[in-house]
Amino acid sequence: MMKRIVACLLILCALAQGVPVFAEDMPYVSEVMASNGTYKNGHAYDWVEITNPGKSAVDMSLWYLSDNVDKPKKWQFPEGVRLKGGESLIVYCTGEDMDKGKNGEYYANFKLSFSGDDVVLTDSEGALVQRFSFPEQYGNISYGVTKNGETGFFAEQTPGKKNEDRVYAARADEPVIRTAGGFYEESVTVTAAGKEGQILRYTLSGETPDEESALFPEEGLVITETSALRVIAFEENKVPSKTSAATYFISDPSPVAVVSLTTDNKYLFNQKTGALVKGTGSTPNYEKEWEYPVHIEYFDENGLCLINQMGTFTASGHSARQNSQKSIALYARNAFGEDRFYFNPFPNRDYDSYKSILLRSTNSDAFSTRLRDVVFTSLAEKLDIIYQDARPIQVYINGEYWGHYNLREKINKHFVAAWENVPYTDEETVDHIDILARTGSDAYVQNGSNEDWLELCDFCKTEDLNEGDNLKYVLDNLDVDSLFTHAAFEIITGNYDITNVRVYRVPGGKWKYLLFDVEAGFLSLDPAPLENYIKDVDRPIQAFRHEPLNALLAVPEMKDKFLRRFAEILESSFLWPYVESKFEPWEQVLEELLPRQNERWPYLTMKEWRQNVDAVKYYARVRPRKIVSMLAKRMKLTDSEVETYFGPVQQLLDEQNVLED
Repeated sequence: MMKRIVACLLILCALAQGVPVFAEDMPYVSEVMASNGTYKNGHAYDWVEITNPGKSAVDMSLWYLSDNVDKPKKWQFPEGVRLKGGESLIVYCTGEDMDKGKNGEYYANFKLSFSGDDVVLTDSEGALVQRFSFPEQYGNISYGVTKNGETGFFAEQTPGKKNEDRVYAARADEPVIRTAGGFYEESVTVTAAGKEGQILRYTLSGETPDEESALFPEEGLVITETSALRVIAFEENKVPSKTSAATYFISDPSPVAVVSLTTDNKYLFNQKTGALVKGTGSTPNYEKEWEYPVHIEYFDENGLCLINQMGTFTASGHSARQNSQKSIALYARNAFGEDRFYFNPFPNRDYDSYKSILLRSTNSDAFSTRLRDVVFTSLAEKLDIIYQDARPIQVYINGEYWGHYNLREKINKHFVAAWENVPYTDEETVDHIDILARTGSDAYVQNGSNEDWLELCDFCKTEDLNEGDNLKYVLDNLDVDSLFTHAAFEIITGNYDITNVRVYRVPGGKWKYLLFDVEAGFLSLDPAPLENYIKDVDRPIQAFRHEPLNALLAVPEMKDKFLRRFAEILESSFLWPYVESKFEPWEQVLEELLPRQNERWPYLTMKEWRQNVDAVKYYARVRPRKIVSMLAKRMKLTDSEVETYFGPVQQLLDEQNVLED
């Protein structure tokens, strides 16, 4: 009896001090991640692993989990949770009240602190089972317990699987590559240094160095061809260091900025796990929202390195993911250090940083001109509507030339916040920005909610805005200037792709339109794109809600406002000298980049490219001249109305957009 009392007292003392004591057959906290760098669908939640060491299943219904020993009942397991003997389950710590996930995941309503925290496990009777304490964490490194009861950091996280047998008390310091990455006319000798007692190993393949990788030469490493170097420090009784990386371009100059990506092959091209290949599953790998770690370097057109940091990447786009040359989205994540990319590559922006950027392979235009979307969106520079800025770049992956891309701003809540002058430090406002990737009945919620939007569209469909306060209701909730600008721009360019119309709303603000994905414009003189916008409200298009525009056009003062805005946009953005000035710099740079691009990705010849560009320029010149008559016919405008609204601009178009002999 005395021994049992003493044992109980020892356990209680241990629990009070946060020592991870657990009974032999009781579930216990076996591993935690408080700074996750593994992202799933854009989220990297903290997580707690709970393991049942016994042979029999344990009914965990109504057990509790918390991060506060004084408030042990913060989150409760739902009924029916049974943890089989020898198995583990994962609880994601989201900080929000969330329902059980589609695949049976569990989401707790608290988060774990990167600087150190407790995880408290309590049974259904309210009895404390375990208080697991952990110290300040390293990014993307888990902390846990071995089968022998030792606690520390794991070299490799194993959520839901058997823990490693070895833990470490700390992580080795990151080595320093002393020779700057960049452009060299000939071979370069690279030196690197670590702390005393460290062993440095390296790779040039993009793979993370391990204990079998080559030792970094003390006298320096001679690099004779373009290569992506990765160096890691190993130290006794410590988790291997972060990876230092640098790319060296040998006799490989670039006329434009360069983005170099370095990461493990398993994240890129492995058939089971690679994000840029089809894979072996029923759903292609590149269609999955896998987000993997990557080292990112950005060199401007003068060779100056503006970014050198870890982040994450995903395949990006929709149908274009099937192209061999994939678009790639890059994200700054604080689990890897910086939570922003502190640079601004776009001359038309005054931002000091970005949360994410897009390496766009030009998607459906990859086989035609590779410039349509960037040129067309640049025509909106004078207009008060949000659009993605762009610049041409070349991309390298693990030291291999990957082709011409267009660097773009990525559409998300952070992009909208920057445009709307919402500080990125105001996380509460940023998180509650509504963004809809489609406007129709299948409106895809990229962020926030679509309920108010659909209610507004339904109102416009059923109510006459000439009556009562109906117009006021719409004007209070919809930025009409944004709608009219967007509609006029899309009609003038003749953009066929109306499925990608996007709208957004900042908390406390009105719904606004976002100019996006206009590369299907200036392909013909067909009036069909116009007819998709201006039509009866009872003729729905699933992916596109046209009712707000057409309901407003039924109000005389709104019709007047729209027609005047249409004429203003024709004059400001579609007179040929201005349009031609947007084409010229892109044509010049692509003439220089495409020969090498076409060797890497033989989509088209230079002759075909020239023909395609000339065809687009033809329609960009002619369609604005023709659009007034098409609009007048569609809206049943009188000759007098046409002259009133469009007489002066039509004269300018007839003078400046006429084809040369």
